[in-house]
Amino acid sequence: MVEANISVFEAALRGRCPRCGKGPVFDGLLTVRPRCPVCGLDLSAHDAGDGPAVFVIFILGAVIVGLAFWVEFTFSPPLWVHAILWPIVTIPAAIALMRPIKAALIALQYRHRASEMGL
Repeated sequence: MVEANISVFEAALRGRCPRCGKGPVFDGLLTVRPRCPVCGLDLSAHDAGDGPAVFVIFILGAVIVGLAFWVEFTFSPPLWVHAILWPIVTIPAAIALMRPIKAALIALQYRHRASEMGL
């Protein structure tokens, strides 16, 4: 099978197979398919583990804390505003970031053949 010229960035943003660039990586919100439905790549061998969650925590945590400080020092809202505002912002942002980061780590594993080395 001829490999497609799909970049890791494109595979991550589109959530597509790192080999063919056509088949979806996800079967649901964050569940990785066992195989690519188009080219048959074994996606179960490429396990992202906790890596995507760690990246999301570090990236989103820094952004949300910075925004919370900015809102606090600029507007001085009551505490209940923070308690309502930040979960509403954080949860959808975490889900939105998790899919491309997880797809990127799977694509990077494929590119560097981590599953073939027994890693």
